[in-house]
Amino acid sequence: MNSNYIKKLFIVEDDTMYLKLVEIEFLQYPDFKLETFATGELCLENLSHNPDLIILDYHLDSVDKFAMNGIHTLDKIKAINPDIPVVMLSSQDKIEVAINCMRHNAYDYIVKSETAFIRLQKVIATIFHTQKLEKTLEWYIQNS
Repeated sequence: MNSNYIKKLFIVEDDTMYLKLVEIEFLQYPDFKLETFATGELCLENLSHNPDLIILDYHLDSVDKFAMNGIHTLDKIKAINPDIPVVMLSSQDKIEVAINCMRHNAYDYIVKSETAFIRLQKVIATIFHTQKLEKTLEWYIQNS
């Protein structure tokens, strides 16, 4: 995944084992800087760090049973900055859950499975490629 600058990714995941797997997966890409959070509240407190993308777990209640869930966190992220792409990640393989996430303006929904990392890589590449195309188009329109 080539880029002109380091991309900042927020990973919001309360399952420490799965979070470690995600971190290990992204270690192979030097153009990413990761910030990880166990709760949505911690993610929101750090939005001023301007993430380029957020990977957000759907359930966030294993560390704190009263923690804000992923949908509520997604809504608050979008209220603060609607331009941050948020990819929802969950072990729930239910179409209703995916549709609900999309209704709340998630960029995509990925089920935690043996192919989750491959799908996540493709979605992230698509997001950054689309953003690059949009910037190029904006530049072209402004300079024509």
